[in-house]
Amino acid sequence: MSIATIKGDLSNITAPPFVLATKSAVEFPAYWAEHPSTFTAPAAAADPQERALLVLKWFLAALKQQQYAGRDEKEGVKKPLNAFLGEVFLARWEGDGVTELVSEQVSHHPPVTACYLWNDKHGVRAEGYTCQEVTFSGSVNVAQIGHAILHIDAYNEDYLIPLPSVKVSGILTGTPYPELKGTYYIPSSNGFVSEISFTGKKLFTGKKNAFHASLYREGDSGNPLYSVEGQWNDKFTIHDETAQKDLETYDVNTPPEVSMSIAPLSEQDPWETRTAWSGVISALERGDMQGVSDEKNKLEQAQRDMRKKEEKGGMEWHRAFFKREEEHQRFERLAKMVPGVELGKDKTEGIWRVNDEKAKRMREGPVHQGLTPFGYDA
Repeated sequence: MSIATIKGDLSNITAPPFVLATKSAVEFPAYWAEHPSTFTAPAAAADPQERALLVLKWFLAALKQQQYAGRDEKEGVKKPLNAFLGEVFLARWEGDGVTELVSEQVSHHPPVTACYLWNDKHGVRAEGYTCQEVTFSGSVNVAQIGHAILHIDAYNEDYLIPLPSVKVSGILTGTPYPELKGTYYIPSSNGFVSEISFTGKKLFTGKKNAFHASLYREGDSGNPLYSVEGQWNDKFTIHDETAQKDLETYDVNTPPEVSMSIAPLSEQDPWETRTAWSGVISALERGDMQGVSDEKNKLEQAQRDMRKKEEKGGMEWHRAFFKREEEHQRFERLAKMVPGVELGKDKTEGIWRVNDEKAKRMREGPVHQGLTPFGYDA
């Protein structure tokens, strides 16, 4: 079968080993914290208008690493490993306070990843979840269903963070690259809205990964307070529309000020992504494509066997750090401020919210007592 003939949801299609990345999809939320000081900066601003601008800056600054999965842009993109049900990723960044992350695959069909990112010192926390629907029509189109909400404790303030859809072009020519598409909004409970339009490169016009953004008071989009212009893979400039001056040109390729820290493989829980996929990752790194296939099949078959056992016994899988809910009032309040934003819970197996106490004890005890991703007793 030619890839060009495939229609519908491709998110669980098995990819040939040579197009696989060495990271699972469950790691991707870590790119929100690539620059922890940018994540926590809004909490230090007394002016609500400035806080809204700093949230927009954080959102834009994280896009490149998310879309390229930390790879060099010249290397293009590769397909992440399909996260399996119960897979987790635990990380921290130590600098001005500690920023921590817990990410968990809470559903496999459909594939849903939930995450919680927080810094207690600055009182900034973000939680969300995403399900990806992947289709092919000359290019790979990734529609993200879900959202995140960033909360600032000191001001009891919420921001609804969108998850842009992605078009991966160049698949058939062997040089794939991502373009974000569409217009998205970041509404906030303080009455400000950011609007981001991804224009990208067209056939004869535009620049790769180009965008335009504006920040305005709710209901007053014709009078922007700030505008932001540039390329999310390179640099963007923040302009004060009131003072008619540029405030900052931000380079998204600035090296992180602190490194992400994860436990050594020898100390990780069996359900942590880099331990669970270690056989596959090792084979990918040494270019052993048969080894990749063998190790991947071993893990995926074990997961299928676990699902069959659960179905036969009438059991439901226990999520370690997140819980399913039926409504989300904070989302509903924010979504009313902007057009075209829907919860879509029927496509994500419900609404996924963090169990805060369990997340803060993420290193205490096994993730799943007596089980490994391969199904046998630990």
